[in-house]
Amino acid sequence: MLIAGVPCLPAAALVDYELTMTKPYRLTADTGIDSLTHAIEAYVSKRASPHADSLAKSAMHLIWQNIRTVCAEPANHAAREAMMLAATQAGMAFSNSSVALVHGMSRPIGAFFHVPHGLSNAMLLPEITAFSAPAALERYADCARAMGIAAEGEGNQSAVARLLDELRALNADLKVPTPRDYGIDEKRYRELMPTMASQALASGSPGNNPRVPTAEEIVELYTRVYA
Repeated sequence: MLIAGVPCLPAAALVDYELTMTKPYRLTADTGIDSLTHAIEAYVSKRASPHADSLAKSAMHLIWQNIRTVCAEPANHAAREAMMLAATQAGMAFSNSSVALVHGMSRPIGAFFHVPHGLSNAMLLPEITAFSAPAALERYADCARAMGIAAEGEGNQSAVARLLDELRALNADLKVPTPRDYGIDEKRYRELMPTMASQALASGSPGNNPRVPTAEEIVELYTRVYA
């Protein structure tokens, strides 16, 4: 590659799981669920592609097999390595397919209430998945199968029901707080919901979602997630 006539090497990224060994519990859990969100949203995105699909499914499988272990056993090298690989694959997946409604709704929560990005995604993921799944049942069922939640021959409805149950159980197991439990003032939150909904839609991410919501539907989703 030439830049101003000078030969240059392409930029390279350092991916070293050992750099994560001292991450605290909350950061480990939230970045893990954030990576899971990247993979799921890349797979169900309207901009999905076969290349991104393969990366997303591999990432979902690795994360689901290792996220509880890496939180419970922070010094577990195998789990840390698997999570780092999965996070990298999920990042490559959504770089090609883009993110969707979870990310669109997550950003305003972070902006107004200073909630870390991974945590706000974790707060939203189960409810947004429940909202979106009817519009892409087979795709979400594929996610459940890739994660090992549902068997390969299991029907789509059953697989998605398992997925929703397991996403809620993961949040409970990893102690993901609701916005209320996090300490966000309910009055301020409700006042800002229309603005947050408008900003979420303006981000463009909800347009990639299998089920594109109205502003009113986003407000209702924010309401459900709060408590």
